[in-house]
Amino acid sequence: MKQSLDNCTFVIIGATGNLARTKLIPALYHLFMDGLLPNNIHILGVARSISKREDWLKEVEKDLDERARGGLDKAVFDRFCHHLDCLRSGLKTEADYQQLSHHLEQPKFSPNIAFYFSLPPSLYASIAASLSDAGLLAEDQGWRRVVVEKPFGSDLETARDLQRHFENYLNESQIYRIDHYLGKETVQNVQVFRFANLLLEPLWNRNYIDHVQISHAEDIGIGSRSAYYDGIGALRDMIQSHLLQLLSLVAMEPPVSMQAEDLRDEKVKLLRSISPIPKGAVSSHSFRAQYTAGDIKGNAVKSYLQEENIPQDSVCETYAALKLYINNWRWRGVPFYLRTGKRMKEKHSMIAICFRQTPKQFFRTSQLEQFKPNWLLIGIQPDASLRMELTVKKPGLNMETKVISLDASFNDETGRDGYEGLLLDVIEGDHSLFLRSDEVEASWQIIDPVLRSWATHQDYIRTYPAGSWGPEDSLRLFEKEGQYWRSSLDPE
Repeated sequence: MKQSLDNCTFVIIGATGNLARTKLIPALYHLFMDGLLPNNIHILGVARSISKREDWLKEVEKDLDERARGGLDKAVFDRFCHHLDCLRSGLKTEADYQQLSHHLEQPKFSPNIAFYFSLPPSLYASIAASLSDAGLLAEDQGWRRVVVEKPFGSDLETARDLQRHFENYLNESQIYRIDHYLGKETVQNVQVFRFANLLLEPLWNRNYIDHVQISHAEDIGIGSRSAYYDGIGALRDMIQSHLLQLLSLVAMEPPVSMQAEDLRDEKVKLLRSISPIPKGAVSSHSFRAQYTAGDIKGNAVKSYLQEENIPQDSVCETYAALKLYINNWRWRGVPFYLRTGKRMKEKHSMIAICFRQTPKQFFRTSQLEQFKPNWLLIGIQPDASLRMELTVKKPGLNMETKVISLDASFNDETGRDGYEGLLLDVIEGDHSLFLRSDEVEASWQIIDPVLRSWATHQDYIRTYPAGSWGPEDSLRLFEKEGQYWRSSLDPE
């Protein structure tokens, strides 16, 4: 594969930060180890805390020793080091950017350059402007690409402002808005499952599907991210990006092709089909809560308000849930429930599709007994799997039934991290798994009414104990009696 890739320079701005050390450099190392990078790639780490190359390489080696699959291969690492360079710079002044420009003029660096902004999103606009002023975004000698992490803005207005700013310096084709969730093997398998199997297509609509749940639960707290998280919250952090992306993949219409623009066109069309949440209906379509002290796997954990640097009057949500409707022919009237939370009982992400009940209950022993509906469960993490639940007869003389599941595992035995494929896509120039500007705007339009409503209620937030599956009160989002949050891949 590498022979077909353009030689390039990969510049990591913020190379000593957590993202670069734990995700980006390990991903590039693994791609290099597998022979998937261009022969003449050079990786330039830029950070103000870098002293000299030898010291930085020692830090890189230490990080890879902890994270490399199967342990660090010293021979591979020594070869990898030949492709690593660094520059000590805080990129604060015009002179700093001129220094970067002169550094990249060395013959060893390819004029095809990808800049990865491994920095807080608040710095994106100023860095793009400064790179442009230094002539580093002009594509007169080679391609130039910019990779930015979420969040892309903090609401609809700021997302639009950031996009307008980018448009002054970059073409849309140069911007790669990365969502690492889309790099997960199972998430990409959703596309294949949807469009390579005819079996379920006749059932994939309002006539057969009762509702859809998309959940992401974490058993961890906020760790060292308090400064970031308390200003963001679960709705922005997970639902606006990751879970709405999953919703669009599950519910979108088949694209004309799997080319990037055709695929993104259908995702945008789907997001724009989601019915706006009226101001007066926010409370019936959304729910938020914050974790209190509790117990997870036998360990006592503190409350959100006891986390370091969290204000005692914070009403930042660590749990958020939404009920959305898609106003199109296929999905009209089918509720989509999105849920995410920290300090939950277990770590898991899954898509749960509940089919309608059979029109007549033939095999019940009493008028009160009801069959459980069929479920299609797509596990994303930690168990990448596909499960279909069916009702069958129990062995024996009596006509009694039970639920069984047909299971298929998607676990990636290679252990690849989602960033590996995404970074390779940047080098290849493939936008398929990256967000387009209108896609980002459509996502913010969906949750903006909820954000505005929650911002006016700063005196109270519901709570749930750490180690639970979240607040019981969130069940009020469900449309029908008997509906509940699906929290396990196992038959319930």
